[in-house]
Amino acid sequence: MTSKSFGDPYDGDLDLRHSKDCGCNSCETTKKAATTQSSETSSVTPAFSSTDEALEHMIESAVVRSVFGHNDISRRSFAKLLGGGSLAAAIGSVFPMEAAKAAIAESLGKPEKSKLAVGFVPITCATPIIMAKPLGFYSKYGLDVDVIKTAGWAVARDKSLNKEYDAAHMLTPMPLAITMGAGSVAEPYLMPAVENINGQAIVLHVDHADKNDDPSKWKGFKFGVPFEYSMHNFLLRYYVAEFGLDPDVDIQIRVVPPPEMVANLKAGNLDGYLSPDPFNQRAVWEKVGFIHKLTKDIWDGHPCCAFACSAEFANEMPNTYGNLLKALIDATQYASPAENRQEIAEAIAPKNYLNQPVPVIAQVLTGRYADGLGNIKDVPDRIDFDPFPWHSMGVWILTQMKRWGYIEGDVDYKGISEQVYNAADCSSIMKSLGLEVPTKTYQSYEIMGKTFDPDQAEAYVKSFAIGKG
Repeated sequence: MTSKSFGDPYDGDLDLRHSKDCGCNSCETTKKAATTQSSETSSVTPAFSSTDEALEHMIESAVVRSVFGHNDISRRSFAKLLGGGSLAAAIGSVFPMEAAKAAIAESLGKPEKSKLAVGFVPITCATPIIMAKPLGFYSKYGLDVDVIKTAGWAVARDKSLNKEYDAAHMLTPMPLAITMGAGSVAEPYLMPAVENINGQAIVLHVDHADKNDDPSKWKGFKFGVPFEYSMHNFLLRYYVAEFGLDPDVDIQIRVVPPPEMVANLKAGNLDGYLSPDPFNQRAVWEKVGFIHKLTKDIWDGHPCCAFACSAEFANEMPNTYGNLLKALIDATQYASPAENRQEIAEAIAPKNYLNQPVPVIAQVLTGRYADGLGNIKDVPDRIDFDPFPWHSMGVWILTQMKRWGYIEGDVDYKGISEQVYNAADCSSIMKSLGLEVPTKTYQSYEIMGKTFDPDQAEAYVKSFAIGKG
């Protein structure tokens, strides 16, 4: 970017005609003078707190230069004669600078398509995607979004691939699987934001209370998970394997849509399930099940659900994609503080969203809940909301896909994760919203006492006694 875009247009000592690499005497003199100033006060390369602020400055600079017919000598003469502040006031008295900046910024960021269809499965993991409708986050960014309740994950995937949905609430393994062609046709997908972390649980039928303390006694149990390519499936497999059970031999794992979990538990078709909420808490509410373990106690901070779309959608409609992502990241950060959770529970409870009693949702979101065994527990981070898509999370998911035979052969763990988990776009928008952004995209995790190092992914796969990888 040239210095004429970022230089102060009201500074009579600054020549805006030349680029930052210009070596003329005027520019060299200006550069030498700039080295004696701090980066905060330099008129050559001012610091901006956001891309929006930088854009506004560029627009203002262009307007001022246009007023003087791009004659920088005239501009500098007037600036020296009147002073920078007086020149700004004079131009502002005859030109609606703020209105121009707003209009141009709006034009540059105007969505190519404002009417969107976004699918969601009715679970609390979809909280940001759902709440963004009734609480106005979509409209805040110029979007009219229909959030469409979807029966299950295969339907959400297929409607996304068929372009019936512009974007969708997906499980964090799904964009990886779709991109690789695991379980579906291969199509490049992006996951630029995680919707929730933690937020799941293992539920057992009340008849199995005597086996609550020893999962090794679960041999022969029938378990439900919402989808094969889900954290629920991979965490359940990981958990029972740590107690010596082969999930493909010693138990049965069935795919059951989340809204059908409680009914299947009640009918005896399942002995338990690892499910998203509110169906764990609903089993307690119905007195048919109890919460054996929160998944945060298996891996604290694990990802679960996410916002995802095709790479084609992001590339062909960048403004729409950017505004949608910004709305969802804004909603996600609003969902994180505890003081907002009751309001959100009431917003997402209605029939067209979760169709659940507010107290059931509130127990999940606030973390004060009954466990079905006579205890009231307080776990404020039972579910939490953090949008950053760590590449290391993607690597872990791929190791479990390899471990259990969902993918085979050599796997480019980091390459695939970096292609799909779009941390760069998330970081950019988080910065523009004033949110703290991680300075790296990989980190190690402790999962049931075992360290996962993303730099040693293949060795991690081979380190398990139970598995196919």
